[in-house]
Amino acid sequence: MSARDVVITGIGLVSCLGEGLDAHWRALNDEVAEPIVDAERFPPYSVHPLPAIDWNLQIPKRGDQRQMETWQRLGVYAAGLALDDAGLKNDEALCASMDMVVAAAGGERDEAVDASILEASATRNDREVLLNEKLTTDLRPTLFLAQLSNLLAGNISIVHKVTGSSRTFMGEEGAGIAAVETAVARVRSGQSDHMLVGGDFNAENADMLLGYELGGYLHRAPWKPVWQRGGSEGGGVVSGSGGVFLVLESREHAESRGKKPYATIESVVSARIRRPKQDFQAGISEMLGRLKAPDGQLLALSGASGAHAATAAEKAAFDALPNIALRGFGTRTGHMKEAQFPFAVALAALAMHKGAAYPAFDVSMERPAVGIPTRALATTVGYHIFEGAALIAPAD
Repeated sequence: MSARDVVITGIGLVSCLGEGLDAHWRALNDEVAEPIVDAERFPPYSVHPLPAIDWNLQIPKRGDQRQMETWQRLGVYAAGLALDDAGLKNDEALCASMDMVVAAAGGERDEAVDASILEASATRNDREVLLNEKLTTDLRPTLFLAQLSNLLAGNISIVHKVTGSSRTFMGEEGAGIAAVETAVARVRSGQSDHMLVGGDFNAENADMLLGYELGGYLHRAPWKPVWQRGGSEGGGVVSGSGGVFLVLESREHAESRGKKPYATIESVVSARIRRPKQDFQAGISEMLGRLKAPDGQLLALSGASGAHAATAAEKAAFDALPNIALRGFGTRTGHMKEAQFPFAVALAALAMHKGAAYPAFDVSMERPAVGIPTRALATTVGYHIFEGAALIAPAD
């Protein structure tokens, strides 16, 4: 135990399972719950949708809400939940000195405007003139600002007054991995005493789904658990809307304000396996080995996406480790791109805090846990590129 240990003191979660830690713990321990899936809005694709959210609870000014798209509101909301949970929401001094690392994509396009431009271009040859007309009549000036990935961090600063240093990473799952890895390194080194880190993803947007499908990654057949999509029509990914933010502190800083942590982040590792040329399963196994997990029963919260090659390689790597109870939470929440790795860390920390393992999310593919896990792993193997893992320990 060290004063520079990196501990998690606040967690803000939103997904199809609800919002907050209690809702997620209950939902993930409900062994007979049906998956929350919307297969009607974007056929032939399914999504795990957001629950009903009262944005006013974390974004009280309607003007702030209006200038944000859904993905920004979702991130700001989850950040507010984390700050509330850590007991920092109303501490202006600590929020002002809090550093922030965000994993974010670009903004959401105005689908109605896109459709009108495409429809008009089918009957006109002066397309440069057409675009200029649309720029002056259909596109809001603020729409361009809303596309900037670092606007999520900017809105968190405006709404929650988190005004220390700010960094934004882009790059799908890799962004979430890099964000957590960077935040942990800063706290451990003494560069920061307390940090806000996380991200979010709005899957309920045709533009976001198009990004997956252009690469042939979306699952097309009727919904299946994440480990069972291999060989099904499409690429295996079922996306989900969700947001997650974590408050990380040094142990010394948390103790100085009397805050008991949920868990400790012992290590974070990342990799970029050369998938066409390198043994994929061996690369994942090597990455997991760098965590230096202790012997004994371990719990693994996997952010497996369902993408056929990535998910099969990860499952094979874990199947070779008999002391690990694997849980693919994407079966319950869907794939949340930038938020996937921080979400895995959050669920692993929650298990350590409760001193219990989650039941199998897919009883045909996941082993039951034996006893109380001594550590939890949080993993994300990107559907296309980038891999990461973290070792999460009890707080004490």
